[in-house]
Amino acid sequence: MRRRFARRMAGFFVVFLLVVSGVIVAVAWLVGTLLRQDLVSSILPAIAFLVALFVIARLGRGIRGAAAPLGDLVEASARVEAGEVGAQVEVRGPREIRAVARAFNSMSSRLASDTDQRRHFLADVSHELRTPLTVIRGSVEGMIDGLYPVDRGQLERLLAETHQLERLVDDLRTLSLTDAGALELRREPIDLDALATEVTAGFQPQAANGGVTLSTDLENVDPIPLDGRRVRQVISNLISNALRHTPSGGRVTVRVRRIGGALELEVSDSGGGMEPDAAARAFDRFWRAGDTGGAGLGLSIVRDLVRAHGGDAVLESAPGAGTVVRCRFPLAGAAEPGA
Repeated sequence: MRRRFARRMAGFFVVFLLVVSGVIVAVAWLVGTLLRQDLVSSILPAIAFLVALFVIARLGRGIRGAAAPLGDLVEASARVEAGEVGAQVEVRGPREIRAVARAFNSMSSRLASDTDQRRHFLADVSHELRTPLTVIRGSVEGMIDGLYPVDRGQLERLLAETHQLERLVDDLRTLSLTDAGALELRREPIDLDALATEVTAGFQPQAANGGVTLSTDLENVDPIPLDGRRVRQVISNLISNALRHTPSGGRVTVRVRRIGGALELEVSDSGGGMEPDAAARAFDRFWRAGDTGGAGLGLSIVRDLVRAHGGDAVLESAPGAGTVVRCRFPLAGAAEPGA
């Protein structure tokens, strides 16, 4: 492809030079004829020839300087088309071509990054879906073969795995909707105090089994327009994540308060905390600090849902000092996704 491009550029150069030379000679002949002076008529062709040489040299230099970097872009584009994402070109040539080369390199790098993320995403999704399915399949086969009794305990275990599978599928659907900008919020006046109290009560048995004190600290705030289902998902993910990282004897606290023009939902725990690099990646998808369980989607979904309401989520953590996640929902003027 690059050789074909070079041949076409050379052909264009030759044709262009012939046209320019012909125009210069024609103008020189016309001027000499009109002036009818032998001296001028004899000098003008020489001047025309020198001008033609100068123009040809300048054009040749300019075309040669542009053809090589353009050829690089053509070759790199063919490599990307063939599947070699991430191909780069040397930034050289005229200013405009250098700008195109930089834009191509940036585009190619983003394409390579997106491709890697998609591959890792699919691998992680396959792994997370396979885990509960393997447990369910093994338990059912064991009950059929008579290895496990068909009793309430086994059925509750299977039900728990189906709930885990259901939550994972729902989380993946939420992520796909936010990525596509198609997440619809059904806003209505929501009492965030009442919603936080209700969700917290649902986690009390889990907290008690783990020896963790789960409490609320509320300020009796006024209702604001929120998508109750999505905010419930935010609170559930935060509490579930906090309980997972808090040892027996620890504490998890859910707070709701008004700060400036927003309502702040805060979930803090007295767990082991996180190193700075781990805290910086806490909102990344499928990222987990060690073998802590879960799919690594909870905090990522929290941030996406809060941002969909026009707010934002931040995390503060330090080794031995626990973790705090704060989500702020604007009281007014929240933008819909894609607005």
